[in-house]
Amino acid sequence: MILHEFIDYSTLKVIWWVLLGVLLIGFAVMDGFDMGVGALLPFVAETDIERRVVINTIGPTWEGNQVWFILAGGAIFAAWPPLYAISFSGFYLAMFVVLAAMILRPVAFKYRSKRPDPSWRTAWDWALFTGSFVPALVFGVAVGNVLLGVPFSLDNDLRMTYEGSFFGLFSPFSLLCGLLSVAMLVMHGAVWLVMRASGDIAKRARLFGTVAAISGIILFALGGYLVYSGYVEGFRITSDVDPNMQANPLAKQAVIEAGAWMNNYTAYPYLWAIPGLGFVGLIGTLLLLQTRLEMLIFPFSKTAVSGIIATVGISMFPFILPSSVQPEASLTVWDASSTHRTLFNMLVATAIFLPLILVYTAWVYKVLWGKVDEETIERDNHTAY
Repeated sequence: MILHEFIDYSTLKVIWWVLLGVLLIGFAVMDGFDMGVGALLPFVAETDIERRVVINTIGPTWEGNQVWFILAGGAIFAAWPPLYAISFSGFYLAMFVVLAAMILRPVAFKYRSKRPDPSWRTAWDWALFTGSFVPALVFGVAVGNVLLGVPFSLDNDLRMTYEGSFFGLFSPFSLLCGLLSVAMLVMHGAVWLVMRASGDIAKRARLFGTVAAISGIILFALGGYLVYSGYVEGFRITSDVDPNMQANPLAKQAVIEAGAWMNNYTAYPYLWAIPGLGFVGLIGTLLLLQTRLEMLIFPFSKTAVSGIIATVGISMFPFILPSSVQPEASLTVWDASSTHRTLFNMLVATAIFLPLILVYTAWVYKVLWGKVDEETIERDNHTAY
């Protein structure tokens, strides 16, 4: 028997759907608090020394955290080629804006400290804000558009035609999702500052984190209501599908149907635990921000981020990129994956290297852990930022 046949093709597809979710959650959890801190920078720090404290809480680790973004993009490219092709083509301008912002962020990190001039440093502080806020917003807007359905079609040769526009991405529901993403990551970043900073910075971070947590609860509940009520229509497969089929999105029939994104919860009620985790994380973070139990807040914040993102995946399964103009062309877990051998080889590589990444990341955070305060910044002239 060929080695890759030890795992059934359909099982590999589900495994990679789960792994893609893990990588996206990993990116949101790890790089999310970096973006949250960057978005909070102009508001939680009033003086240059305070801003240096804020920046140095994430300075040693932000580059490593972006590895999760690369891993997620690479996984999409290798495991779900049609998803990569259609999403990166259809969302080209949005992706360009995100990448430009994410390029601006490291430039701001590196150039801010090159000159002591206040105007120079303030300009780069706002660049750091832009490079953090814009991706947080656009990623949420993109998720909202995926839930609504993306306006693309496929011809018989599987050539894609995108019928949308850049400004068409910003519908009321997608903007709601964008604001939820911002609130979630700002809360996450505020929790990080509560743990890693002290004094006035930590006090302001608690305030902004509280506002963000309350906003997150309201926006998550409102988004759930719009989906549950049928205001946001979902998608449903109406034909038989072979889970072991080769990639061919047109080999099925699908329809747009109000309330379809609730079907998985109706069929498997225990899945309600996933959005429940999102609310538990949000509410737990809100309550703990009012206490001095600093080390307990971060697990709840991570739970909120994980639960919110996982809710989207669970609601849509098996869809990964539905089409609003040609529902039968929607990409699903079953008909948009790479070959059996490719998925298996990728799984072997992931089983080897992902644990190494996790162990190394844990070691880095252990070594670099501790409070960053103004005294440390003033005493250490070699501080990078």
